[in-house]
Amino acid sequence: MIKILADENIPYIKEACDGLGEVRLMSGRMMKSADLNDADCLLVRSVTKVNHTLLDGSQVKFVGTATIGIDHIDCDYLRENDIAFTSAPGSNANSVACYIVSSLLNLEKKYNLDLSKMTIGIVGVGNVGKLVLNKVNALGMSVLLNDPPRAKKEGDAGFVSLDYLLADSDIVTTHVPLEEEGEYPTLKLAGKDFFNKMKTGSFYINTSRGKVCDELSILDALISKKLRDAVLDVWEHEPIICDELYERIIIGTPHIAGYSFDGKVAGTTMIVNKAREYFRVKDLWAPATIMPEPEIKELEIDCSLSSKDAIRQAVFAVYD
Repeated sequence: MIKILADENIPYIKEACDGLGEVRLMSGRMMKSADLNDADCLLVRSVTKVNHTLLDGSQVKFVGTATIGIDHIDCDYLRENDIAFTSAPGSNANSVACYIVSSLLNLEKKYNLDLSKMTIGIVGVGNVGKLVLNKVNALGMSVLLNDPPRAKKEGDAGFVSLDYLLADSDIVTTHVPLEEEGEYPTLKLAGKDFFNKMKTGSFYINTSRGKVCDELSILDALISKKLRDAVLDVWEHEPIICDELYERIIIGTPHIAGYSFDGKVAGTTMIVNKAREYFRVKDLWAPATIMPEPEIKELEIDCSLSSKDAIRQAVFAVYD
């Protein structure tokens, strides 16, 4: 039987590993090299730095992180040492897309907007961006898409340049990974030039990575009224936030857009089932039998409301 060391804060991790191996749980923040003496499998979240310092001398054969981001993982070290690796891309994508919808409806209410007459620009059309696209289509919005890596691979049809998107969008939302180098760097993508090219009086949303947006540039854009308002779930210098920026925006949250219960359970499911496949355990794990029932099972909507108010009533009941 394989031995598994897992972050105690990964939901249902013990239940998910039933039949896979012997599980030892501990705080991911406290994991040290000595804790991996006899571990074959390591399952973590973003709080654990997985690198040479942690793994050198261990017998770990498989590493899984129940996160979409892998900034905390030294992938080169894992490849060089023939250690299998998996993450959970897309596990929290719907959670982030729901956050975007609720944010849009809050903007619509505060500023008396009509989303169905507005254009939203989605920068980055991956796991999250695709779901945002589906949801804003349902809201009747016009959409512009920018994703250079996808355009290069799939062709330009359906995509526009970033400059075109910025100039023609009433709202811009970024859903890109943090890339500091390479062909398509995103570090401080939303900087001074980015905001200067946006429509005057437009809105900006960032739920991707804090360093994608230069905080001084967005603050200047808000002060000058180039931007009318913004929604920020991520911050350039996390966990430190810019107080002045926070005070100026309609919604500011501490990197929780994707931090939903169902998103975390999806992450557990993805990495544990990859581990089961790697260690050749026949049965995969499904969490359906132990998931709690939703707090709200039924919605009653006032049919005398306008369609906009009815949509807000429904969404805010489950995602305020």
